[in-house]
Amino acid sequence: MPQVRTRPARPARQDRRPPLGKKERIGLVLAVVVFLAPLLVDVPDLDPVGERMLSVFLLAIVLWVTEAIPLVATAVLVIGLEILLVSDQALLAVPEDSPEYSSFLEALANPVIILFLGGFLIADGAAKYHLDRNLAAVLIRPFTGSARTTVLGLMVITALLSMFMSNTATTATMFAVLIPILGALPQGRPRAGVALSIPVAANVGGIGTPVGTPPNAIALGALAEAGYHISFAQWMLMAVPLMLVILLAAWLLLIILFIPRGLGIDLDMTASWDTDRKAVIFYAIAAATIILWMTENLHGLSANVVGFLAVVALLVTQVMDGSDLGRLSWPVLWLVAGGIALGDGVGSTGLDAWILGLFRWESMGALVVLIVMGLLGLVMSNVISHSAASNLLIPLAMGLATGIGGLDPVTIAVVLALACSLGMSLPISTPPNAIAYATGEVSTADMARTGIIVGLVGTVVLVLVMPTFWSLMGLL
Repeated sequence: MPQVRTRPARPARQDRRPPLGKKERIGLVLAVVVFLAPLLVDVPDLDPVGERMLSVFLLAIVLWVTEAIPLVATAVLVIGLEILLVSDQALLAVPEDSPEYSSFLEALANPVIILFLGGFLIADGAAKYHLDRNLAAVLIRPFTGSARTTVLGLMVITALLSMFMSNTATTATMFAVLIPILGALPQGRPRAGVALSIPVAANVGGIGTPVGTPPNAIALGALAEAGYHISFAQWMLMAVPLMLVILLAAWLLLIILFIPRGLGIDLDMTASWDTDRKAVIFYAIAAATIILWMTENLHGLSANVVGFLAVVALLVTQVMDGSDLGRLSWPVLWLVAGGIALGDGVGSTGLDAWILGLFRWESMGALVVLIVMGLLGLVMSNVISHSAASNLLIPLAMGLATGIGGLDPVTIAVVLALACSLGMSLPISTPPNAIAYATGEVSTADMARTGIIVGLVGTVVLVLVMPTFWSLMGLL
């Protein structure tokens, strides 16, 4: 009897993307429609190259809002389409003064990207050598006893870590520390309040430094392209006072809504420091990098260069290796690059002037424009990612600043970046919110109420108070 050979069944792929939902399918169809419309229909007062850039811009808006494809895929698609449609290598005819294709590719190695690369590698090293958890455990000790005091301590520590680590990594680390705290609390609103304190503090803390969150990098990249240099220390002087005000206001809100007076917590927080050679070298490199970032005005070495030197030092000393590089948040870096390239394209084709010409911005006045843009950033960042909102709004705002008297480009770019980081009212608004929601301790209603109040209060202070404060401090 002949033998029949059978091939072993091929294992099913585990990394397939789930089928597109209704929102994604609608997003793809709408993206194609808005992309083709300016190419097929003559747009008044816009030349052919501007019409092509308008197609790319509308496509980016739809794809970033609907997330029909991953955000990073949209970012690289933007760069590719700009090269093929509006650069000196375009498939269609372009003027002789069209931007070089390399100017769009350079966004992938923009100095701001290098700064974030250094920040990400240090953040991953902190997790690798358990520096983040040990710091959290040590710093929380003075705040144990009263539940309200413990919440304050958790928020301060989370904000500090979030200034130099990604908001997502900080939130995940702090929830690992938080588990025994939640277990010591009674069921109900106190647990919800403590769980909410972490994402709120992570989102707010990220505004404090250039490496704290992608919107900061997007703003710095746009400003650098326009010829404005903001040092690491200057950003902190602008953002940290606002961060502290919002953090205090958020703590007061949380304890009023969730944490009853007299509730106590007794915790045993122990730290186990890694003291082998590589860990000690990492501590030294991380400390030196942060000090150099914060003293840029003293030594004159750009924060971007310091970030790259940190990468060099960590790899040469073998404290971090190629596998650590592979685990970095590369999609975030490419997403920021896509935003920088989009801003370049909008500005170099004159699309920014055309879009801004659709509205009578000059009749509003600088303060009204600042308020409108700040609120727009807050609203959009609640329903789409903070990075996507920044990528879409900051290039337009930079163009707006050049056409309205009294509106400073640095002010509007920084205001928009900070406003976009304050969108935190929904589980989908930001990864820290999603992590907190996944614990089962936080309801959507509690998250929405807290996020809306903190976001609105923070944005009002940001647009009405901070520009005057920055001017008085000589930061503008």
